[in-house]
Amino acid sequence: MFASTLPPVGCPPPVLPLSDLELRRLADEGWFTREGFLGEGLALEARAACVALAEADRLRAAGIRRGADHTVDRDLRGDEAAWLADHLGDPALRAVADQFEALRAVVNAGAWLGLTEVNLQVARYPGGGARYRRHLDAFPGAFNRVLTAIVYLNPGWQPDDGGRLALWTPGRPTIDPVLDRLVVFLSERVPHAVEPAWAERWAITGWFRKPDPSAPLL
Repeated sequence: MFASTLPPVGCPPPVLPLSDLELRRLADEGWFTREGFLGEGLALEARAACVALAEADRLRAAGIRRGADHTVDRDLRGDEAAWLADHLGDPALRAVADQFEALRAVVNAGAWLGLTEVNLQVARYPGGGARYRRHLDAFPGAFNRVLTAIVYLNPGWQPDDGGRLALWTPGRPTIDPVLDRLVVFLSERVPHAVEPAWAERWAITGWFRKPDPSAPLL
């Protein structure tokens, strides 16, 4: 029997139930953050796996809108992306997907959102001022995005690197995309933008859906 040549995957921490503060912030302001979602080891391994996708030319310029209205506008949105579902043979990316599934269960238990699936995407902003102007994650139509969750994969991120996530919520918070920070917000309720990034910026985003987007969120 041959030993596996795959590197060990960092062990992610358990996804804890939503705290009272997280629940209140999600209900009142539409968002919350949490540190240490993947654990540093898995976050670094996931970053390495994402970099490997880029080196293998598996990322594509990300577009806006969907269906016949889909278009690529690099001034509006400057990232490159790939769907994680196409790359789950990588053990680190598989572990990330499992962690997002655990988050879905935790959010459903705490906030009663009835989320039934999550679609995951890795995104790379190449630096040089690449950004994503103000937008909502929800598209018109049925079976819409209800909740967005983003985990960042950027060790050593500095304030001058830019790339903050700006949220149009009370207080207009901005969030630095530092390694293993999780941001969760309501897709239909929270306009947001990625400010110009001056260094390479990596993230994995999960969009959670439920069958009836017209049902109450909380």
